[in-house]
Amino acid sequence: MNASPSRTARIAGALYVLNIVAGSLAAMSGAGRQSIGTTMLLIAAGAYVVVTILFYRLFKPVSATASLTAAIFSLIGCAMSMLGALHVSTPIDPLVFFGLYCLSIGYLIIRSTFLPRTLGILMVIAGLSWLTFASPDLAHRLSPFNLLPGVIGESALTLWLLVAGVNDKKWSEEAA
Repeated sequence: MNASPSRTARIAGALYVLNIVAGSLAAMSGAGRQSIGTTMLLIAAGAYVVVTILFYRLFKPVSATASLTAAIFSLIGCAMSMLGALHVSTPIDPLVFFGLYCLSIGYLIIRSTFLPRTLGILMVIAGLSWLTFASPDLAHRLSPFNLLPGVIGESALTLWLLVAGVNDKKWSEEAA
């Protein structure tokens, strides 16, 4: 890793913010503004691809296999989101793959020594909330309450990354 782990984490946090803002703008874009919504969805997905790559690099010292598995889940979700933005329907809601990603990242954070375990627990809860979208009926019945844990977990991680980054010393110890 060329940049320090904390710098990488802060860059990931900034791109996570871009993802959240662009995704929110896409959700808020109304009828007659579909091109703005499509553009925002593509920006959000693109930012999340980079977050995924940076997270893979950050969490690889914890478990290369789990980090790669998480990255695969996220990249599938990103690809499905991009297809959805281009009005190509997918058989599964992309949030299901982001749920699996959040579960995996939560696991990696809990196992790591360079981020607070509380963030890992919040990400596991976020992942479980996104997994409700595996059943459209269940997701609809739980809405909007199934969105809140995901927003809280991912926002807490994003804020932490922006403000504190990771503990470089402990990351280096795990990488060694």
